[in-house]
Amino acid sequence: MTIWFSTPDIPAANKAMENTACSNLGIEITEVGDDWVKGTMPADSRTFQPIGLVHGGANVLFAETLGSMAANMCLDNSKEYAVGQEINANHLRGVRSGTPTGVAKIVHRGRTSQVWEIRIYNDEEKLSCISRLTMAVIPAQ
Repeated sequence: MTIWFSTPDIPAANKAMENTACSNLGIEITEVGDDWVKGTMPADSRTFQPIGLVHGGANVLFAETLGSMAANMCLDNSKEYAVGQEINANHLRGVRSGTPTGVAKIVHRGRTSQVWEIRIYNDEEKLSCISRLTMAVIPAQ
């Protein structure tokens, strides 16, 4: 059973990210399942740290983007929306090339908060980063 407030619109989600940090890093939403959102972020000069690995901060921005987009897809945004409250990340494997893929999956969906787990994989489908994101659900203004 799906957790979404309405049918997710991937092109609209990607359009919402235009001219933001998300689009500057090349982040795109690619798929949506019943309780998860998948996206990609290139491993290139936009996302690298000086020694040629994907920057940990880029991974965190990628993870928060996926979790935040997913969290807001669960809500009637005319009444409420979700904002990031806390995020952590463990960087497990360096990525030097390719297109990392992230999957945000719901852990907890409450009235005033949500918790998401985001796993980021390299092109060989090896886990490179795992993150947990807590979202606060607040009234729309």
